[in-house]
Amino acid sequence: MDFIIEGGAPFMITLIVLLILTVFLFIKGLKNNTEKNAKLIKSISLFSFVFGVFEFVLGMLGGLEAIAMATSVSRSVLVGGLRVGLLAPTLGLFIFLLGRLFDIILLWKRED
Repeated sequence: MDFIIEGGAPFMITLIVLLILTVFLFIKGLKNNTEKNAKLIKSISLFSFVFGVFEFVLGMLGGLEAIAMATSVSRSVLVGGLRVGLLAPTLGLFIFLLGRLFDIILLWKRED
């Protein structure tokens, strides 16, 4: 659970809430498989991915500003910053892939 704090708590908690919402909509979709439910899963999962990338860009802008002010930056600090910066996009990508998988399952189960 340290990755939530490392990746920037406000962004990571938002992504966790979006993950829970995606899973909730999938479970709801198993009981009542509607087109609206599938569209919500698609939209939320795509939003999660874009939100994670947005957090990465914001973090990198701040990091690059700090690097520009510093006289020297060690490679380990730079790589550590990149690792932490990639936590939110990775979680967003996971939610996106999970949402797409849920959408495929619901589409497969849908009766026309």
